[in-house]
This record gives sequence, structure tokens and C-alpha cells, in this order.
Amino acid sequence: MTAAAPAWLQIETSGASPALLEAVLEAEGAVAVTVSGSGDEMLVETAPGQSPAWNRAAVTGLFPGDRDPAELAAALRDALAPRSVDCRPALIEDRDWVRAWMQDYRPMRFGRRLWVCPHHAEVAADPASPDQAIIRLDPGLAFGTGTHPTTALCLEWLDVHPPVGRRVLDYGCGSGVLALAAASLGAAYVQAVDIDPQSLVATRDNAGANRLEQRVDVGSVEAATPADVVLANILAAPLIDLAPTLASLVHSGGDLCLSGLLAEQADAVQEAYTADFDFVGGAARDGWVRLDAVRH
Repeated sequence: MTAAAPAWLQIETSGASPALLEAVLEAEGAVAVTVSGSGDEMLVETAPGQSPAWNRAAVTGLFPGDRDPAELAAALRDALAPRSVDCRPALIEDRDWVRAWMQDYRPMRFGRRLWVCPHHAEVAADPASPDQAIIRLDPGLAFGTGTHPTTALCLEWLDVHPPVGRRVLDYGCGSGVLALAAASLGAAYVQAVDIDPQSLVATRDNAGANRLEQRVDVGSVEAATPADVVLANILAAPLIDLAPTLASLVHSGGDLCLSGLLAEQADAVQEAYTADFDFVGGAARDGWVRLDAVRH
């Protein structure tokens, strides 16, 4: 008696443009397609709101498990010829994917009192920090749950510098996690702006899920107004281009927290802001950097 076939065939491809690989996988009947970085290479910069890109992209398709792996790989190579395409098929067993995700995504603590926690999990009370600020957030259609070093660096800054009674602007809000953290830590007013409509939808949804919709004003970047604290967790090239804009949005004596840049990009980003800001600190993690500055 033969064993039952695995429920899914997963095939990872690289060697051609992600858009072309995605189209071919879908044409071959993939029920799901994902694009990710291949290997350990870091993100290649794109403008905010654009799809991520990598130095080397891998496109993975998920197929019903009764597809023959060798036959599928051959069909993909034929469709993409004369390009030299690497195809790596693997058979995977069906599982409760929601339960598996819930097991992997756990509450994360940033500093003394700030937590980012999925809706299904609970945070134990800490007698040493009875004023814990807990944000409920599940991965969704916009960037930012706290798992990426750049987001973690900004959340840790907020925990150390709680914006009690201050106006906060989250410029390039993504999922809205920084805006929600600022509101939870006592900000008087929080504005979250982005150029990506999906990010605005995600931020509104997450604010509602945390009962913060009355305290977080969500809108386009054109609606941004000056604040006492400006958080910008985007990428180095946009940060440099946006230096005059962000400088105009920080009140005199206000704080600017910049992240989303690699260590080797820090000097160039800092140089773009030195005319208006004094840099007072920063932090680094896994090759990513946060810069802290105060407006002249």
C-alpha cells in the first residue's frame, strides 16, 4: 500500500525577472505565488509604495501535490527558455497553516513597557511594569509588525522616549505600528501618512482593532502637518530626497527618528539633515541603523 501523496508541491524558481516567473507559475496552475529575497542578500531600495526588490529574487509557486515535480520543472524551463532558470521542487505535507503561523508569531517586547502582540496571544502581567502598552497586530498587507530590525529600533526609541502630550507624525506608516505605539505611549495627537493606499487601509484597520481610531489620524503624505516628533522608517534614498520636507515638519526643538537605512548609508543620510538638525544618538541591529536628531 502506497503512502498518500503530499498535499502540496512547492517549487522555488530564480534566474529571470520576478514578474515573468510569477506569470509563468500562474500559467502552469499555481494556487499561490510569493516573491522573496533569495539567500541572505539584503533588500535593494525601491521608493515607498513600490513592490520590494532584491539583488536576487526567488519566486515560489504552490501547486496541488499530484503534480509531477520533474514534469513541472521541465515545463517551467521550457516556458522560460533560453533563460537559465533554477527550479527547486519540494513536496510538503498539508498542515493547519493558521495554527502554524500562530505558533511562530509570538508577543514581542520593546524596551520596558511596549509590546506588539498578535490577537491570539496574551501578555503576562509584569509587576515591574504595570503600565504596559500592548499593541495588537497581525501580519497583513502592509510592512511593519516589529519583526524587522528597522521597526524594532523605532519601537525601542519610542519606549525610551514616550511622547506623552506631544504631537507625533509617522511618515511612511506602513501597518501603522509606530503610530499605534506612539498613541499607546501617551501622545496627544498622532498622524499617520503614506503614499501607499494599502498602508492607509492597514493603518486604519489596525487602529480600529486597537480602539485607537479616534487618536490616530490617517491620510496621504500631502496632508502631513508639523509635529513635535517625526518618525520616518523608510529607506535611505527617499530619506535623503525627503530631507527638506521632513525638516519642515519637525517643530523647533522637536525629535526626528530616521530608520530603514543600512550602516553604510548612515553618513549620507545624516549629511542631508545636518543643516537643520543636531544628531544626538542612534542604534544599529543586523546591519540596519536608526539615527536620532533634534531640530535646531
